[in-house]
Amino acid sequence: MKTQNRIIIFLTSVFFAYILIFSGVIYYSISSYAYTDFYKRLEIRAITMAKIQLENNQDIDVVKEIRQDFLEKLPDEKITLIDLDEIADSEVLLNKANIPQEFIRQIIEEERVFYKQNNTFYSGIKYENYIVVVSAQNYYAEHHMVHLRNLLFFSLLISVLIIVFIAYFFSRTVMQPISKIIKGVKKIGTESLNYRLEESQSNEEMKSLATTFNDMLNRLETSFETQKNFISNASHELNTPLTSIIGEAEVTLSKDRSSEEYKQSLITILEEAEKLNKKTKALLFLAQTGYNKGKINQDSIIRMDELVIDVKTTVEKIYPEANIYLDFNLLPENPYHLKVKGNEQLLHLAVSNIVMNACKYSDNAKVDIILAASDVNVILIIKDLGVGIPEKELGYIYDPFFRASNTEDYSGYGIGLPLSRNVIKLHRGELIVSSKENEGTTVEILLPHK
Repeated sequence: MKTQNRIIIFLTSVFFAYILIFSGVIYYSISSYAYTDFYKRLEIRAITMAKIQLENNQDIDVVKEIRQDFLEKLPDEKITLIDLDEIADSEVLLNKANIPQEFIRQIIEEERVFYKQNNTFYSGIKYENYIVVVSAQNYYAEHHMVHLRNLLFFSLLISVLIIVFIAYFFSRTVMQPISKIIKGVKKIGTESLNYRLEESQSNEEMKSLATTFNDMLNRLETSFETQKNFISNASHELNTPLTSIIGEAEVTLSKDRSSEEYKQSLITILEEAEKLNKKTKALLFLAQTGYNKGKINQDSIIRMDELVIDVKTTVEKIYPEANIYLDFNLLPENPYHLKVKGNEQLLHLAVSNIVMNACKYSDNAKVDIILAASDVNVILIIKDLGVGIPEKELGYIYDPFFRASNTEDYSGYGIGLPLSRNVIKLHRGELIVSSKENEGTTVEILLPHK
């Protein structure tokens, strides 16, 4: 059974039981009051009749007038007066009035007694040496109780319909955020892991649920992308040092050379091989994050100014015509604010990818690398004056293999930026890209310092 239907049934049952009990209490209370009130009215008539019949004084006329003016005749009203001295001769009278002998004995013992037989009510009193019994049918109370019973039943029926209506809309309101989350989750697939659920601002529980889903999606996206694109990333990142090694070996073997020249070529090949080894380890570290819930070995303490200088040297070897300018004017006074905890190979890989993109897509125009720090983060800004990214395509820049429509004249695979963002996210950092077509691109990296 759906939760929404369970809510409707539960609320309807609870409120139905409450209204039923409430209506029952009202009916019982009014019924008891009506009976008690009618007995009192009969008792007043019995006392009045006793005074009229048995007392001879000037107040009797007043009592008669009061009875005539204020005590209307009740349906099937009967008054029976019995002399206790002649009680033995009153059997015929009692049978005619349908009064049990037991009722008379109770009156003698208790002086005031009430009795009900079918729809006829009896009130008996002992007055001096006489017994007065007044009987009548409670016509008005009986009809009023029937009307009250019908009214309560009709009200109960209307209340149930209203409760069902309210419970339906209440359950719909409660379940709507959950249904919205379910629809959102159904949209998520292997090709749409970047989709995130909308977090409610008015419902803390739904907001917490959506946040939990989004956190899970962040981990899944990172893991899935790193595993899915590992081969492509490896091909992209290992291509440059391999090309250098092959090129250096081909040039060296193209003709006979001196021992010193062979030695220098081997040194160059060794350096490129070391870079290749570092990048291989970095990519393996990145691939392993999918098996370790997004965690990587971050035991190293890295000076970001030293890393930036090393990145500049590496990129200039790949792009000798690159114009990279380092701006250290905003360095903090405290050098500890430049230190981050992380994996040096991965961070070097991420920053160098961004700097190489800046050099490539700006046709080796000026690229500024600005390093600064706040009380919380190390801030690295890479700014170029290249072709930029069309505004409508900015939402797709982190999709693997996506390339902007204005980059057809440039080689590439669309892997570097998604890889860099994943590395920054694994270091609990943030990567922000802003760009204008034909004006350039600015990439801001925020990394929490140690």
